[in-house]
Amino acid sequence: MSSPAVLPLSLRDYGPSHGSHAHAHHQLLVGLDGLLELEVEGRGQRLGAGDAVLIAPGDRHDFESPRGSRCLVLDSDHAAWGLCGPQPHQPRQVAALANYLAQAWPQPLALSFAPALLLEAWRTPRATQRPRRAIDWLSLSAWVQARLSQPLNVADLAQQVHLSPSQFATRCQEAHGMGPLAWLRGQRLAQARSLHDAGWSVRETALRTGYRSPSALTAALRRAGL
Repeated sequence: MSSPAVLPLSLRDYGPSHGSHAHAHHQLLVGLDGLLELEVEGRGQRLGAGDAVLIAPGDRHDFESPRGSRCLVLDSDHAAWGLCGPQPHQPRQVAALANYLAQAWPQPLALSFAPALLLEAWRTPRATQRPRRAIDWLSLSAWVQARLSQPLNVADLAQQVHLSPSQFATRCQEAHGMGPLAWLRGQRLAQARSLHDAGWSVRETALRTGYRSPSALTAALRRAGL
């Protein structure tokens, strides 16, 4: 059976217990109370009251809240979220809407409209979008492959194609169905598999492709089924 277009909207309490997972769908988190420590594909950030983040499908994220926190969470496989960046276009409107939904919880009428309202506040209106710059993904991949031993982030990739990080995240999702860090991870894994097949040692391959240790590379290859 296929998954529904919209998965449940929920209020979630987080505590000091560490969690780590990835989803096959988009996950939107809006902070209501406290402070949630997040690490999305190695990129750390703090989610306080009013802060919001969109986690792309497949992006592994670690989370914990030493002093406790509460968030509004939307899990959705709606295709329109794939065109959205990790941060909202109207952050104040998203925060206000999240607070309203928390107070209205769990009234069915309010919750039934919540996913569409959150999406409308999150995405950039099409009328204000500028003509889009083409991305040469083959050239970008070659640039990345030559620098995998260096620490790379979304800003580095976006700078190479003259886009903002949020614009690049949107374009990457459109072109490859994944977030920028998932795409970068795929580049690392492909190069690691190639070097390993060519006879490089695990240690040499890990150094060349930017993994912090041979065991980290081995675990990544195992998770990817390579």
